[in-house]
Amino acid sequence: MQTVLITGAASGIGRDTARLFAAAGWQCVLVDHNADALLQVGATLPAPADGAHMLHAIDLLAPQQIARLSAGTPALDALVNNAGMSDASNTPLAQQSAAQMGRLLALNLAAPAAVVDACSALLLPGARVVNVSSGAGLQAIPWRGAYSPSKAGLIAQTQALAQAHPEWCVTVLAPGFVRTELVEGLIQAGRLQPDAAVGKIPLGRMAAPAEMAQALFFLASRGAQPLSGQTLAVNGGSSIYGGSQRFAPAELAPQPLDLPLRLEVVRGDTAPWQAIAPASPSAAHYAACLDLSPLHAAPAGLLQAVHAAAARFAAHHTQQASLTVLLPRTQAARWQDAGDAAAARMLVATLACEWGSRALRINALEVAPQTPPQSLHALLRYVCGAAAQYLTGQTLVCRATAEQETA
Repeated sequence: MQTVLITGAASGIGRDTARLFAAAGWQCVLVDHNADALLQVGATLPAPADGAHMLHAIDLLAPQQIARLSAGTPALDALVNNAGMSDASNTPLAQQSAAQMGRLLALNLAAPAAVVDACSALLLPGARVVNVSSGAGLQAIPWRGAYSPSKAGLIAQTQALAQAHPEWCVTVLAPGFVRTELVEGLIQAGRLQPDAAVGKIPLGRMAAPAEMAQALFFLASRGAQPLSGQTLAVNGGSSIYGGSQRFAPAELAPQPLDLPLRLEVVRGDTAPWQAIAPASPSAAHYAACLDLSPLHAAPAGLLQAVHAAAARFAAHHTQQASLTVLLPRTQAARWQDAGDAAAARMLVATLACEWGSRALRINALEVAPQTPPQSLHALLRYVCGAAAQYLTGQTLVCRATAEQETA
């Protein structure tokens, strides 16, 4: 049995995440300031096979309460810093007091570090630490106080933590627009227009909290090791879109997040990269393709290889499927060829924007030479599969694991 600590577990993404971990047999240590809501969540969770879930009603704005968090808490396989707040005052930053900004910064930036410090002795070797930032940490959102600065700071803090503790797998999730109870309330009150909100999201929809829970569940697993130190932007492509036109709301509903994956691996020695057992095409499945051809392309031909892979994929898939391409993590020998890799990454992003209305996704994995394919199987199952239907247009750098570095 594995154990996870989740902050902000009483509502929204945190609550869905707790339910997903508990359903998978994990022991959950749940933290939230709302004691009543925390008890309600705890009462709905299936009990772990050995022991019981633990509930901590803690105010993460109080450092002395965070410091006591480790008392009675078991050893941890994963820690998810999910708690956070926004600023709905609409007060211009230059008019905000230090106290008003300080409260938000304390929860969004200082508290995650304090939780890690308090639990550091409990984190097992190889433990996964996941901080929840926001798309607002990647692009500035005005009129929300220090929300964007705090989330950008959390991304940088996560990267520094990964360097300081290479014995852990440390990542950050940057969710896009998620239809939580808070967002639903804004819609019902007429303060948020859904069509306007999704206008710059290539997939044309908001995410469900369950989609962020799936991302957190993956990042808290051992399969996330190649992504240590990185940001996983699960935002429907909003962070990679720079155009002026607005996207229409999605007409295709997401497929079930647990739909079995049928992965087709093409162009190269495909057998080592097949991350799942072959599935029958007649059974219900989520269709995905992993194209190996860019991995073996010459530096000056990388862009063309990605384009050819996209053309092949588009010729066989019209909607609700994913393409993942492998890119070589190498440096061009000639400066004249140095732009091709960046062009290939931007091509992935551009294709994601063009394909979004059909729920066709494309992502890339940068793979170091001699990377054992099996070390990426768990990552491939997530990125290619139905659980990642809000992930598109991203290039993820696959770092060598500790085992590979010492081999």
